[in-house]
Amino acid sequence: MIRAVMFDVGECLVDESREWGGWADWLGVPRHTFSARFGALIAQGRDPYEIFHLFHGSFDHDAEREKRDDIGDPEWFGENDLYPDVRITIKLLRDAGLTLGIAANQSKATTKILRTQFTGYLDVVATSYDWGVEKPDPRFFELLVELVGLAPQEILYVGDRLDTDIRPAAAVGLRTALIRRGPWALIQDNAPDAAALPTLVIDGLRQLPDRVEELNAAEGRPGNSAPVR
Repeated sequence: MIRAVMFDVGECLVDESREWGGWADWLGVPRHTFSARFGALIAQGRDPYEIFHLFHGSFDHDAEREKRDDIGDPEWFGENDLYPDVRITIKLLRDAGLTLGIAANQSKATTKILRTQFTGYLDVVATSYDWGVEKPDPRFFELLVELVGLAPQEILYVGDRLDTDIRPAAAVGLRTALIRRGPWALIQDNAPDAAALPTLVIDGLRQLPDRVEELNAAEGRPGNSAPVR
């Protein structure tokens, strides 16, 4: 049974439109041009951060982020950038008695923002900055299992990407929920395992409490251990 739900951040909890749009403006590139090149990188399975070097070959992301901070450019996300279904979903899952948390690839600065945003709401906020290892490295998910203290199959990992979320989490034995929003979910939707691999496929977080309850009820019946898709 599912006893814990762990979330990715980008396009799972946070709408990244403002962040990426802000970078297009910072680079002086039309937003539609930036988006087109960005989508092409995703479709090719390449690192989306290559987008900066496509427009400025010697671009230093960390240095440019500091420049944006120095002039008071807004943090990469705030409360208004959370998807509207985030807070209610967390409340419903917590009311159901589940352990909840974030596990994501994030920098020191964004790790601090996440801990500020979700203090009192989540049991765990763990990032690649904390662990020194990034998804899709299986060790990331192994560390998550150790931190939560449950069997892998009792943890549901929710993410929008097959390549860095669903496939590596499933390989370590976690249950997975693929949320179909954001550019990665859209572009990877036709992948052969997009429908078959995840334990659950959802279009928004608000579907998650009922789907988890349904899954746990099905698996609690004698002789029934098949995942609910």
